[in-house]
Amino acid sequence: MENISRLKESHLSPPCMVRNLPWKIMIMPRNNPNHDRQQKSLGFFLQCNGESESTSWSCSANAELKMISQKPGGDNFARKIQHLFFMKENDWGFSHFLSWQDLMDPEKGYVKDDSILLEVHVKADAPHGVCWDSKKHTGFVGLKNQGATCYMNSLLQTLYFTNQLRKAVYLMPTESDDSSKSVPLALQRVFYELQFSDKPVGTKKLTKSFGWETLDSFMQHDVQELCRVLLDNMESKMKGTCVEGTIPKLFEGKMLSYIKCKHVEYLSSRTEPFYDIQLNVKGRKTITDSFKDYITVESLEGDNKYDAGQHGMQEAAKGVIFLSFPPVLHLQLMRFQYDPLTDTNIKINDRFEFPEKLNLEKFLQDKEKTPANYVLHAVLVHSGDNHGGHYVVYINPKGDGKWCKFDDDVVSRCTRQEGIDANFGGHDDEISVKHCTNAYMLVYIRESFIGEVLQSVDESDIPDTLIERLLEEKRVEAQKRKERTEAHLYMNVQVATDDLFCGHQGSDLLDIEKANFRNFKVKKTATLMEFLETLSENLKYPILQLRPWPFAQRTNHTYRPTVLDIDRDINKTIQELAEGEGPWTVWVETLTPESNKDRLPLFDKEGDVLLFLKRYDPRSGSISYCGHIYMPIVEPINSLIPLLCARGNFPQGTDLILYEEVKPNLVERIEDYHLPIEKGLEELMDGDIIIFQKEESEHDHYKLPTAKDYFRDLYYRVEVSFCDKNIPNDPGFTLELSQRMNYDQVANAVGHYLGVDPYLLQFFYTQGYRDGPGNPIRCTYEGTLKELLFGQPKLYYQLISIKINEFENKRQFKCTWVNCKLKEEMKLVLYPSKTGTVKDLLEDARQLVELQPDGTGKLRLMEVISNKIVCILREDVLLSEHVNVGGTKTYRVEEVPIEEASIAENEMLIPVAHYHKDILATFGVPLMLKIKHGESFSSVKDRVQKKLEVPDKEFEKFKFAVIVMGRQTYIPEDKEYYVDLDDFSPHSIQGGMPARPWLGLDHVNKTPKRSRNYYLEKAIKIHN
Repeated sequence: MENISRLKESHLSPPCMVRNLPWKIMIMPRNNPNHDRQQKSLGFFLQCNGESESTSWSCSANAELKMISQKPGGDNFARKIQHLFFMKENDWGFSHFLSWQDLMDPEKGYVKDDSILLEVHVKADAPHGVCWDSKKHTGFVGLKNQGATCYMNSLLQTLYFTNQLRKAVYLMPTESDDSSKSVPLALQRVFYELQFSDKPVGTKKLTKSFGWETLDSFMQHDVQELCRVLLDNMESKMKGTCVEGTIPKLFEGKMLSYIKCKHVEYLSSRTEPFYDIQLNVKGRKTITDSFKDYITVESLEGDNKYDAGQHGMQEAAKGVIFLSFPPVLHLQLMRFQYDPLTDTNIKINDRFEFPEKLNLEKFLQDKEKTPANYVLHAVLVHSGDNHGGHYVVYINPKGDGKWCKFDDDVVSRCTRQEGIDANFGGHDDEISVKHCTNAYMLVYIRESFIGEVLQSVDESDIPDTLIERLLEEKRVEAQKRKERTEAHLYMNVQVATDDLFCGHQGSDLLDIEKANFRNFKVKKTATLMEFLETLSENLKYPILQLRPWPFAQRTNHTYRPTVLDIDRDINKTIQELAEGEGPWTVWVETLTPESNKDRLPLFDKEGDVLLFLKRYDPRSGSISYCGHIYMPIVEPINSLIPLLCARGNFPQGTDLILYEEVKPNLVERIEDYHLPIEKGLEELMDGDIIIFQKEESEHDHYKLPTAKDYFRDLYYRVEVSFCDKNIPNDPGFTLELSQRMNYDQVANAVGHYLGVDPYLLQFFYTQGYRDGPGNPIRCTYEGTLKELLFGQPKLYYQLISIKINEFENKRQFKCTWVNCKLKEEMKLVLYPSKTGTVKDLLEDARQLVELQPDGTGKLRLMEVISNKIVCILREDVLLSEHVNVGGTKTYRVEEVPIEEASIAENEMLIPVAHYHKDILATFGVPLMLKIKHGESFSSVKDRVQKKLEVPDKEFEKFKFAVIVMGRQTYIPEDKEYYVDLDDFSPHSIQGGMPARPWLGLDHVNKTPKRSRNYYLEKAIKIHN
């Protein structure tokens, strides 16, 4: 940079291409805002892709920015940066790289002839979002990330480059597999595309074959678990095929777990297979340290002695030793571990070294046929913390030390140092931050198996049937893509023929929403003539034997065919005729074979009208389509009668009643048959519908005696969905009902569908704002179904055990039945009377539970809050006044134990509850215990142990405390304590209810605790 003393603004160097991106040095004079204006410095930045307008690119790089000393023997000044360059941060460096005073200091020699020399050394990763040809640079392609699936992409690349496995996957028979559900076929597809595609490969079909929902794909799962699940799935699918046993042959090793007694001759051992080895990272420096830790012998002594059967409790040594290592060794580094102090999973970023060549001979019980020498093949790396981050994999594809980095869709060459040393974790001396980028899984290949495991796989190793299937899939996808890109040039024409009108029982000629049209994709610029040629070819009729009639919506909301002037419009485009972009719906009239003519009759659009005919049969309550007819508009209506008799299969001369179908719920009887058609029908138009039925003297005994009655009933019909309120997301079922039905009629219809007594059903409104069950509908409801629905055609229901009229006079009461062994056996749902007592409730419960054959037969109801018994409710207590289910309060029913059937004056029933250290953290099933004034506490403890059935060894760890008003007083263990009933009597509180003491059992809660992050920790499942 010349004329440095006169530098006033920023300057950029010429570009230098690194990783296909232009990089420039940028310098500028800067004033330090914290000092006076004389404190001037030089700003020195590295700019990447600065002139690009793209917003999607990014490139991660390390760089060293240097000011070169031009004085012989002078020292250069350098500073380092690490940055992810992208559109909004396309330059990075130092606003105050060097003070102006130091820059101009002749002793340092940076300036010579008023010019300075600046140099930057850039080490950049392959960029994302720009034109980077992975295949050209490396010979390999990457995998697209469909959300947070980089964890899966790393694993798939690792399995793909296990060539022997890839070859076996290709040979799996998938000819008859469902292309959307077959995991083997989806894996074959991914492997084939990775091998032969020039662009990054998608994995959506693979995750779809796993049966994963969209959410699963966007959750970062555990790679180690996915590896096991996927290999297990492949192993089971390979059974019974020519590649059976490939997975264990490649990945299975064996270890021996043993326990050996120290003082008697006793050895217990078990041989176990393994597909991977989990190694501790915390506190270990190298893989060798972790393997030593893995086989460390544990001494079982003291409280932890081993039960050696007839030899009793013995001191023993417990450990594992490896019997064999597999050809492909997967090592899982346990970087993610549970931290009991914070009750969360954390990531361990400590430095952990692993070699390129690994010898495991010393960890084998006996030597194998070939030395246990391994070569590093893949390093799976995670950047970030436990809550997320990014996964990449470094692979040595041919085992020859030439490494590549696979970062989702981008693959690039890299050095051994980048693939191995840079992923040990720990501190980086150059940039003083703790590295959160480190290896979490390693793949080693046994030297003696390298030729076999990494054997070449070419097209000749892939079955021809598989190649043909995958290429056909590609061809179909390309065709669909072409259709999508050209979709704007076409429009959809929906074609109806007479067969669509047959069987239609509603208004108009068809249900436009449900009709099964023949769909034609027609160019918008195609002429009517070209369209007629298409119809002729597809329907197999000559052009003169078919005539299109476009459907049009009338002002009265009916949808009927209208005339099209073919002669005038023959050269108009379909887009012009359709008058819009949406589907154009057309009825195509065709010549009937029985006409014995070679063309359709001419239609005079001025003097003729197109009429459609329907027959109504009151006996079956149904409509039959009877075709169409051209009629001169001046002809009298009665001239239609002979044709209608013929079409309706009535004898000629039969008296008929004629109606005009004007619109839904408006069917008018035609009174005067002598009038011409143009005057007898209201606002005569093409597409009008005439309904006819046989005139009968007695037809009142039919449910719907006339067509007018039929269409009125049809107008009120509605499809109602019924969903079981007790089944989440129940799709339910749909019934067609009349909106004029009352409660009983609806209940009967639903009961008939379900095959249950309609009086054992309770119905609920739908809550519109959340589409869930709302308030119950009373069985005495007097309105109609229309009023029940509130415009939402959906109701909820539940099956009940008693008649609905009785049920509505009772209240639902949920409680738990606890048996004599203090196990919560079953949930009870009782329906006592709203005016009932606790005694009534217990009588209802008695019918549902199994009592002890030699027990008291007497039940009691207890109120429980937070795993503590608050009180036993008296039998005369009214349920409506004192018993309220909800919140943290629950109720429990149990049989009164024999020993508690009677309580003497010097005895008392006290509540007992479990907790651990914190008296607010109660857990488990609480109980009642009878104690006696003056008895030794050791006898109380014996009764507690007997009730809980706790082994002696475990019971020794229990502590006992009397707890009242939040204060605990431990009962001493070193001296005998005698029961004083005053300690357990209710303590009076000023202005409040007396506080009742309880006996606390302080011990460890051995019931498994549900993680607070349970929703994030779903096990990985491959459902197909």
